[in-house]
Amino acid sequence: MSRVIGPVTALTFALGLVLHGTAVAQNHRGHAASTPTPTPVTHDHAHHAAPLASKPAKKATVKTATRVDDHSAMGHGAPASSSEPITPIPVVTDADRSAAFPVLHRGMQHGQQINSYVAVNRLEAWAAKPGSAQAWEGHAWIGSDLNRVWLRTEGERTGGTTEAADLEVFYGRSVSPWWDLLAGIKHDFQPGGSQTWAAFGVQGLAPMKFDVSATAYVGDSGQTAANLEAEYELLLTNRLILQPLVGITVFGKDDPQRRVGSGFSSVEAGARLRYEINRRFAPYVGVVHERFLGTTADLRRADGEDTRDTRLVAGVRIWF
Repeated sequence: MSRVIGPVTALTFALGLVLHGTAVAQNHRGHAASTPTPTPVTHDHAHHAAPLASKPAKKATVKTATRVDDHSAMGHGAPASSSEPITPIPVVTDADRSAAFPVLHRGMQHGQQINSYVAVNRLEAWAAKPGSAQAWEGHAWIGSDLNRVWLRTEGERTGGTTEAADLEVFYGRSVSPWWDLLAGIKHDFQPGGSQTWAAFGVQGLAPMKFDVSATAYVGDSGQTAANLEAEYELLLTNRLILQPLVGITVFGKDDPQRRVGSGFSSVEAGARLRYEINRRFAPYVGVVHERFLGTTADLRRADGEDTRDTRLVAGVRIWF
């Protein structure tokens, strides 16, 4: 049995279909607007309400763009391209400078305790004519930072005979962090018999870390002499060290008994390469060239001796 639909009922049904289609279309447009292009994860959930808001979907899109671009609004700090620090650095004041560099009312204090040091810088041997030869050079001190007693000695033996040997005793006074003034005596045992000198000098570390020693001597009958030595330590590694050395000796008067003449008497230059097994013990090898000059060379020629000598040496350096 068919049911007859009246005009009013049909009109009502059609209007309902139209309203339902409109609502569905609006809902689909809201979902499309609320799905933006993939963006970094944020904590701004306001865009989830965009489909239910009464404002147009275009407004939600604008809000999404603002959310993506304006990172400062979300507490991420300044953009990466900015050179300004997040926390500004305060301006340095005079009070800050005074706290960092206070005025010192007391100078550097030197220790008063007594210390000591002994070093044999060179204890070496080489092949000579005739037989073999040996040489030594060392120094020692005892005292405080300011006042010390210094001992220095060096010598040489050839074929079992001592050709040169001396001993120096000084009082040393520190006049700067790197320099000491010295005053004392020197006694020569050889060559030509014993002789005593008054000695005055300076020693220390020159600029560029050259270890320098300069000493003047006044002996018997107005004889004078001077000696200058400079050496440098070049660290090839922490244990392998190259040590060049240059020494010059000058005399004020001729002394034929000891085969020395006035003026520049001798010059010695050498380089020793040592390996420090530990800091106190280091064997080494090296090459040394010695040349006698001026009147001293003439006196040696008259005695039939060489005026120059180049030798390969091997030895050990120790200190304690």
